[in-house]
Amino acid sequence: MSESTTREERFAHGLEVLKRVDGEAGQRVVDSLADISPELGHQVVTWAFGEIYDRPGLAPRDRQLVTLGVLTALGGCEAQLDVHVNAALNVGLTPEQIVEALLHSAVYCGMPRALNATFAAKKVFAERGLLPVGQQPAGGTAATSA
Repeated sequence: MSESTTREERFAHGLEVLKRVDGEAGQRVVDSLADISPELGHQVVTWAFGEIYDRPGLAPRDRQLVTLGVLTALGGCEAQLDVHVNAALNVGLTPEQIVEALLHSAVYCGMPRALNATFAAKKVFAERGLLPVGQQPAGGTAATSA
């Protein structure tokens, strides 16, 4: 977006990115801000999605992996995790990849936060009919390819 782009044009662009990434869940977040802080909703759409999410440096699925890790590490972000687990599925991550990312986060941010994030993911997976998630059995080894 250029410096001469209007506020309305930036919002429209951000809304397009938001819908592509977060779908209905993202729109619900913006709508829920309408009666308390419409400007925050505007910034979520315009800045977070129109400018940051739409940058070319990372693929949308990679951005969602980063987002899931950060929200897990912060803790107390289960409502946002609901939105971003949906977004991760929308941009091509599988339930297995999401679960693996949340498991990996336990090493860096602790079991309680990883558990809370995993239960948030479980809720989303249940809503989308994606349970049970097929995983490798505990103690097993993954096959690798060269």
